[in-house]
Amino acid sequence: MSSRWHPWKHAGDVFPDWRIHRDHQLPDTTWGLTSFRDRRIWLCRRLDQVRRRCTLTHELIHLERGVPPDDPAGLALEEQIVDRLAAQRLITLSHLIDAYRACPSGDQHMLADSLWVDVPTLRTRMSTLDPIETAELEHALADEWLWIP
Repeated sequence: MSSRWHPWKHAGDVFPDWRIHRDHQLPDTTWGLTSFRDRRIWLCRRLDQVRRRCTLTHELIHLERGVPPDDPAGLALEEQIVDRLAAQRLITLSHLIDAYRACPSGDQHMLADSLWVDVPTLRTRMSTLDPIETAELEHALADEWLWIP
């Protein structure tokens, strides 16, 4: 099995001049923020380790993609793209197959725990599987996998 994505290592290797802060209280619905001007990422201090991992991955993909659009429609589309890319990076198909084998009931919370992601990331990954990935999942699990969002 391939190794798991490690956002903290990636941040240090690819963005060593950026600072990541984990001790700020962000607004209730905000888990992370990125400032291109200040070269800083803020992760809400309320997050547990799994949510910090998912949120940092999301923010790092923002860095890779560059400054997001200013207009609301463009920003909303960018967030969808970044959510999808983060979910793909955090959950490889081989890890997803292994998680289903360990949890054949398809319980979202158990699957997310075994994949070391939060449930929203798992839901994003499952809702954006491409047809080839779906076929591979069905083949590997003998058509006995279940996903009910």
